[in-house]
Amino acid sequence: MKKLYAENGIKIIYEYRESNVTSFCIAFRAGASCEKKGQYGLAHTVEHCIFKGTKRRSEVHINKEFDEIFGFNNAMTNFPYVIYYGTTLSEDFEKGFELYSDILVNPTFPEEGFEEEKNVICEELKEWKDDKQQFCEDELLKNSFSNIRLKECIIGNEENIKSFTLKDIKDFYERYYTANNCAISVVTSLKEDKVINIISKYMNLKNDKNFHLVNYEYENNISGTFTSEMDIKGSVIQYLAPIHKLSNTEIKALRAFNVIFGEGTSSMLYDKIRTKYGLAYDVYSKINNDGGIKLFYIGLGTASYNLDKSIKFVNEVIGEAMNLKGVFSKNRLLKIEKSMEIKRLLKLERSIQLAKELSTYEIMFGRPEDVYDEVKDIQLLSEDYIIEVVKKVLSRPSIQIVKPKN
Repeated sequence: MKKLYAENGIKIIYEYRESNVTSFCIAFRAGASCEKKGQYGLAHTVEHCIFKGTKRRSEVHINKEFDEIFGFNNAMTNFPYVIYYGTTLSEDFEKGFELYSDILVNPTFPEEGFEEEKNVICEELKEWKDDKQQFCEDELLKNSFSNIRLKECIIGNEENIKSFTLKDIKDFYERYYTANNCAISVVTSLKEDKVINIISKYMNLKNDKNFHLVNYEYENNISGTFTSEMDIKGSVIQYLAPIHKLSNTEIKALRAFNVIFGEGTSSMLYDKIRTKYGLAYDVYSKINNDGGIKLFYIGLGTASYNLDKSIKFVNEVIGEAMNLKGVFSKNRLLKIEKSMEIKRLLKLERSIQLAKELSTYEIMFGRPEDVYDEVKDIQLLSEDYIIEVVKKVLSRPSIQIVKPKN
């Protein structure tokens, strides 16, 4: 992996991989965390409208070329970033990159179809809210925080979406879609000189000397249990605990702990909730260490009459986890590190996934090498250190219940 620069200052993360396909990801630190109150959903709307046409191509032509050139392509807005990414045959990399560059450098944001696109996003919002797991997470974030952007749905709300004007779209684009706010990753067997020349040739975004990064905002959670209702069968429970105050080493300790706590069928959560008491089909814990998010989650689905029992047993497992002794021996930590490494490498075997992570790690942290290093040296941690991190994280969780309407 090499970190390079285009002529206009765009950061390029180049990784050589022997293959007939090339994957690339164009990332901007222009996600939902850049939005102000009243703008919620604007970053996602810009992502939609960027594909509506350029000075050279209509929306119809754009869609046709995507189908002809790409084996896979997509775009996504997250809280910390927005990305545009895809995979082509290596011989077609220049064609694919030129297409994306034209879309991102020369959008016209035509008035024709703008209102219809906002309606499309409102329909997407309805589908988003129909997903009970997503609804539970959104309610959990809303109830756990007071002021930060994270507490509101990432794609906004219908009132905001319908109020956006083309000027709002263009202003957001002009402010955040700049060369010094962009990172591009390419996973390919093409020579690095050729990759840099292609990127420099087509991705001629302006370098805004007055641009300032928006700092990610964090907030301590509001501890407690919250309940919402939805037209569903069964119930959903999710826990949340912030991890934004943890150091990189403490995050590694939490990752090691999570292997035995909530990952897989031999985990502490699975053993008690699923195997021993049969309260849930699936129970898990996970870490989201993205910029502006940084949360530890626990989640499960269960029957409504098992809600109290399920929460009781999850809390018991948390209590047991805070008092573990003799679990994290050096030999066990070595096995945990190897297990995490193979899972990580299997995930990154897909070149598009690797491209996505390299560019977003650069945008969020300025350290694309962390894609590989975040599981490194876990075997050097001590059990006491790991348990202290666990106590710091799990002492005051927020709990969200979503149950059927009466």
